[in-house]
Amino acid sequence: MLDDILDYIEHIRERPVWQPIPEDIRAKFHEAVPYKPRDLTAVHDEFIRNILPYSTGNTHPRFFGWVHGGGNPVGMLAEMLTAGLNANLGGRDHVPIEVERQIVHWMRDLFAFPATATGLFVTGTSIANLLGILVARTSVLGIGTRRQGIAANEKRLVAYVSAAAHGCIAKAMDLSGLGSEALRLIPTNDRHQINIKELTNAIDADRNAGLTPFAIIGTAGTVDIGAVDDLAALAHIAGREKLWFHVDGAFGALAILAPDLAPLLTGIESADSIALDFHKWAQVPYDAGFILVRDGTLHYDTFASPAAYLRRETRGLAAGSPWPCDFGPDLSRSFRALKTWFTLKVYGTEALGAMISNTCALARYLELRILGTSELELLAPVQLNIVCFRHRGPDADKLNGKIVVDLHESGIAAPSTTTIGGQLAIRAAIVNHRTEQRDIDALIKGVLHFGRVELLRRAA
Repeated sequence: MLDDILDYIEHIRERPVWQPIPEDIRAKFHEAVPYKPRDLTAVHDEFIRNILPYSTGNTHPRFFGWVHGGGNPVGMLAEMLTAGLNANLGGRDHVPIEVERQIVHWMRDLFAFPATATGLFVTGTSIANLLGILVARTSVLGIGTRRQGIAANEKRLVAYVSAAAHGCIAKAMDLSGLGSEALRLIPTNDRHQINIKELTNAIDADRNAGLTPFAIIGTAGTVDIGAVDDLAALAHIAGREKLWFHVDGAFGALAILAPDLAPLLTGIESADSIALDFHKWAQVPYDAGFILVRDGTLHYDTFASPAAYLRRETRGLAAGSPWPCDFGPDLSRSFRALKTWFTLKVYGTEALGAMISNTCALARYLELRILGTSELELLAPVQLNIVCFRHRGPDADKLNGKIVVDLHESGIAAPSTTTIGGQLAIRAAIVNHRTEQRDIDALIKGVLHFGRVELLRRAA
């Protein structure tokens, strides 16, 4: 099994990025409950034939769809060790928790947070953003809200985020009980950043209407084009208005590892909380989300729930308080930190930072290829590693939508789509450490080929 998966990674470039699932393969996953045992070799053979060829494809160097990390073999091997240990990181006194705490220390240092800051591994930034909103809610309404509910408080809280922010922010407001309509989507400027003047106007209008502004969410790497908000300006406004300043840095926060990109994050060191994913730019295998909170006491107060069966001791296995379960909703937690720890220690942050810089350099190369190709047009400025463009032509939205599907089904490349200025865009997110210039060239060649085929079909 180990040989097979290592061979798969080694020869990934020779495979299609993605391929449609044949109906006979899909039907195999409608089989009845397996009451009787089967030989491991036979089940592994099913994996090789029926699962491995039809995965998402984000380990492939020409996977450009969405912002998916490519993983790494060191992290994969660490995940095997994790499964062997089968440690539950909800609590108690064992070294796996010390590994997670060490990464919290490292993140404090990287983002210039105080020693009192706390952190926690979660499934991904969607959950990390939710935790940030919940801690921010506690900062305004107090811990009594955990017992009484938000309906017991007369304050009507509102938060602010760029209109280009990820949809999980609105979902976090929903899940927090505040409601997605309590999230103000602020228009963006010409660089796709949150418009500072519009933000301050919205805060003033809400205060005048008797509402209680409580949080500003900055974005480090917007979902559509990878724009980074002016975090320093947001930190200043949050400080002046006494609002919680949270940063959704799902992939962009780790630009802190790249000296040429880190200045874009100026102001993130003033955040009250930061959400990020190690499984994106840091290439850690899924899943490895993370939240860092400046006020560790408030973080603890938001989630800690003492119970008789979770009694804490000063000695023995039940020692080591506070436990990770005191900083989030999960009691049963996997050892996500180990694959992150291995990745950071084996490769080092300097090499990871250089890799991050290289993905942005490849994005600029793609931008130049687009600008130098008459059939193509760029739809948004390239700020980090995401490029939005499209093929010119009549009924361009349908044309580009078909090009993307044809690329997927051909196995050549897998970009995604988004809408920029009301126009459908081909969106290439360059995240994988395996991606090279030849993969960018293959994407351009594929777009031009399928564009010409479709235009000829229409003309026939």
